[in-house]
Amino acid sequence: MKAPSSTLFAVATVLLCQTAQAHISVSSGPAFAAKSQELTFKVGHGCNGADTYRVEIRIPDGVGGVRPLDSTFGKAVVSKDGTGKITSVTWTKAAADVLPSDTQLYKFTLNAALPDTPFTTLFFPTIQTCRAADGTESTTEWVDTTTDHNHRRPEGTTASPAPYVFVLPARTPGWNKYTVEQHVHDLSVFADAQIVWAGSAAYSPNPSTLQLIEKEPNTQVLSAIHPGTEIWVKY
Repeated sequence: MKAPSSTLFAVATVLLCQTAQAHISVSSGPAFAAKSQELTFKVGHGCNGADTYRVEIRIPDGVGGVRPLDSTFGKAVVSKDGTGKITSVTWTKAAADVLPSDTQLYKFTLNAALPDTPFTTLFFPTIQTCRAADGTESTTEWVDTTTDHNHRRPEGTTASPAPYVFVLPARTPGWNKYTVEQHVHDLSVFADAQIVWAGSAAYSPNPSTLQLIEKEPNTQVLSAIHPGTEIWVKY
């Protein structure tokens, strides 16, 4: 790690990270490797004007210890495989509580132990069922996991994108040293860091700090991290 100048840290601040890429997204903030934590899924819209009636969230491989929370929407019902592992959680609204139109935002929460796979993306394919005022049901499958290095969907993709979390490594306040084994081309995953160093290159989510990095002699702006790179991150 190149010795950073004290000027850079004089203006460095911590920012919070929140990602919302789809109509169904994970809104509970950063997710950490090898940690049990709550994940909240936000359903912002129904289907073509119809109210959301049922939501099924599928649990990806590597995620264990799933404990869902009941909500005002309905009780959580789990499905398991032959080994007893929870493979999905479903919330269904009582038919009498279905609204005549799409007017509400819903949130669903479960606790889960995330795998020890930092700098990877976990997708949670989700099936959303809606019911119109006349009882007609329609379904949207948020199951597409096709993205590029920046979590952008390729042009021409028509399937609905699955909600996901980007798994960050465990951290402590101050400096943290990591060896990154994955491509990281979207440095917004460090949105709650003060600064990131990789050799003589640095990145900060804080615009003022980033300007100082650009002016720092013999320092480049870090724009991507490749497998096998050793980095230092200050939180």
